[in-house]
Amino acid sequence: MLPTLREGDVLLVRYGAPVRAGDLVVARFVDGTVAVKRAVEPRRTRSGSPGWWLLSDNPGEGVDSRHRGAVAEDDVLAVVRLRVWPTPRVGRRLRDH
Repeated sequence: MLPTLREGDVLLVRYGAPVRAGDLVVARFVDGTVAVKRAVEPRRTRSGSPGWWLLSDNPGEGVDSRHRGAVAEDDVLAVVRLRVWPTPRVGRRLRDH
């Protein structure tokens, strides 16, 4: 599966927005890496706190929750609302990749 986003894409994100399954989100993994991933479902982290299971749209290339576990809710920083450049894509098309 091809990735939804490519290197150099410019995104409009909304910090603090509620996350829904299927959203592209900006998240910080435990090691400090910040990445854009797809929120698949709510899950508990290893410590038992609320979190999200995040996956790459291109699983052969990306590092995600399969490798690092669920990401704490507080570390899901923003929801991607729009790809601004090079070709604008809004909401649902980002959700359906």
